[in-house]
Formats: sequence, structure tokens, C-alpha cells
Amino acid sequence: MSDLGPPTTRGALAKREARLAWGLLLPTVSIVSLVVILPLLAIFWISFKPVGLADLRPVAPVVREDLRNAGDADQAVRYRIQNRSQDVPIENVSFTDTIPSGVTAGPPPEQCTLSGAALRCEIGTLDPGKRVTLMLPVQFDAGLDAKALEDALEDDTEPAARGDADNILTNFSFSLENFARVFDGKQFWEVLYVTMFYTIFGTIGALLFGLFAAMLLNKSFKGQGILRGLYLFPYVAPVIAVAFAWITLFDPFSGSVNALLLQMGVTQEAINFFGQRPLALIMVTVFEIWRYFPLSFLFILARMQSIDTDMYEAADMDGASPFQKFWYLSLPQLLGILSVLFLLRFIWTFNKFDDIFLLTGGNAGTRTLTVNVYEQAFAVSNIGAGAAVAVVIFACLLLFSVFFFKYVSREEGL
Repeated sequence: MSDLGPPTTRGALAKREARLAWGLLLPTVSIVSLVVILPLLAIFWISFKPVGLADLRPVAPVVREDLRNAGDADQAVRYRIQNRSQDVPIENVSFTDTIPSGVTAGPPPEQCTLSGAALRCEIGTLDPGKRVTLMLPVQFDAGLDAKALEDALEDDTEPAARGDADNILTNFSFSLENFARVFDGKQFWEVLYVTMFYTIFGTIGALLFGLFAAMLLNKSFKGQGILRGLYLFPYVAPVIAVAFAWITLFDPFSGSVNALLLQMGVTQEAINFFGQRPLALIMVTVFEIWRYFPLSFLFILARMQSIDTDMYEAADMDGASPFQKFWYLSLPQLLGILSVLFLLRFIWTFNKFDDIFLLTGGNAGTRTLTVNVYEQAFAVSNIGAGAAVAVVIFACLLLFSVFFFKYVSREEGL
């Protein structure tokens, strides 16, 4: 047996290797933290605050200047200082400005002091929505006129305003108001039901159709490559193009599907496929299955082609039927990839927004949690409530992932 050295030497070497490994991983960990963890923490932070779209911009005083009574004896530079927030006051408001060259300023307002060409004004506290107007008398030097002063005001730097205001995004005041609004009434449970229906049936349907397509094309025949390419069309086509194609086809007034159904006598009046309950939810689920079954088809077909054919030949010799070969030979070999696909498709479908939004806009009983995030955050301008719904989505997917890896993955050996 070779001498591996004393234990202290091995321990020191292992520590150096560990430090080197962590040093090499540090850039990756930093990037992952910036791209994934920090936005996630920001969503959690905002979900506990009553934040609207207007609160995304920090509360600060706004100063505008212009020339009044140009050319008259009482001409002056007008300063308008405003607090645009309707909720938060601004304290210790002040602003500074520089008087253009060639202009002589008269006595400043009582809130202001003038030192050479430097003007400084102390406003104090600006209540929500309040505006203060100050007038600074000015006179032109020889050779200047009102137009020159207006040009100087436009070309000069804007007045610099300062003030202290409470920022709802950065303070440590938290509330459960957003979550109370999300869970209030039966609306949330209806949205959750629609989300689960859309996710579960969309995921299972995409897997079943993908499995069926893979079984059809797991043979060698003429035109196999072309047919495989056609199967991929729903997945690779732009979602906005295929969504509007479906809307056009199923339009109740000019759609080809309704015209065909009417001519065949299947229905006596046009059907509003995307505008009535519960048909709209079924249609968006069918669209989800049609659009994303090619992904399952690719993975399942690749796994099928890697299965050893010897056991199929032995099963043929034993007189096994096609169903028995599939149930006892193919399916056990496919359970691993089917489990992974189910996990991925469930998460992606649960987070799906663009398909439903393009097809129905979330109307006619098709509003899912992701559509609810958009409506709360942008349609209602309540960023906090939208973040709260996003946290609920995260919690649902986390619970599903824990259940999957604790129970399903063990059975499949993942």
C-alpha cells in the first residue's frame, strides 16, 4: 500500500482544493444570484407592500421654470415647485438654480437667497399634490432681450430640487393587505380552479399526444423526415401567428370551422368558441395540447429509439400482442422521461400567460393566475397585489415540486 502522507497534509490539501473550487464557482454563483435570487426576493418584498404603478418612481419634488411678462417692466422668472404624489408629503424641500449671464436678478422671494448668480430656495414641507409658485424679478443687460433669456433658460441646466420623502419600496413597513385582497371572496378559487384545469389537462394531453405521435413515427418509412418536421410546426411557429390563426378559424362570424359546422348541419347557429363558458377554457386547453405536444414527441421518440430491440424480438417469439409489448416493455422504459416531461410541462403550463392572453385575454372563464398577475399589476395598477399573486404561484409550484421529488421521482428512479 502506498504512503498517502500524514492526515494533516491531506486535510490542508483538501482545504486548498475546496477554496479553489469555491473560487472558480464564485462567478457562476454571483450571476445566478443576480439573475434569479434577487428578482425573487424583490417580488417577495413588494408583495407585502401596497405598491401601485405610481409608487415605482420615488417621490421627489419637481421644479419647472419659465419667463413671465417678457419685455414688460415687471418681467420675472417663474419657478413652480410641485409634489406630484397624492399620498406622501415631501419634507425639507429646496432647489438651486443659476441665473444666466447677462441677466440681473431683482430681490428674491423670502424663501430664497441669491449669492452672485447662484439662487437657493428653501420651501420646507410640500403636502401631497401641493404646488408652490415663486417669482424672481429679472432685468436684461444691454444687448439682451426676452427671446435671448428664454433661450438661455431652455439651454441652461434645469433647477436642481431636493427633498426627503418616505419611499414605500424601501421602508420597513409591511402589510398583508395584498394577500387579503388576493384571497378575498370566491374569485381566487375560481382562478385557481381554471389554472389547475388548464395545467393538468394541458400537461397530460400534451404527453399523451406526444406519446401517440412518437409511437406512429418510431418506424422507418418513406417521407418519415418530412412528417416529423410537420409535427414540429405547432411548437416552432410564432405563438402570436398560430394564436391569431386559431382565432380566425374559430371566429363565430367569418370562421371556417363555424361555416363548415353550419353547412353540415351539426349546429343551427354559430358557436363562439373563445367567448362562452366553459367552451373557451376547453379551447385554450386544446390549443395548449396542440401547440406543445411536439416537445413531448421529440423526447419520447429519442428515448424509444434508444431501447434495445432484442427484447421486442423475444416478445414476438413468445407471441406477445402489440399492447402487451407496449405495456410491459416500452412503458417501463419510458416512465423516466415521461416523469421529467410531466414535471417540466406542468411548471411551464402553470406559468403560461401569452397563449391565453392572445386567445381570450382571460375572459369567458379563462383567467389563470398568471393572467391575474397581469391584471392586478397593470390593468388595476396594483403592483403589490400582482406580486402577491406571483408569490402564490411560486408557493404552488414549490409544493408541487416537493411532492414530485418526494414521491414520484423515487418510484421512477430519478
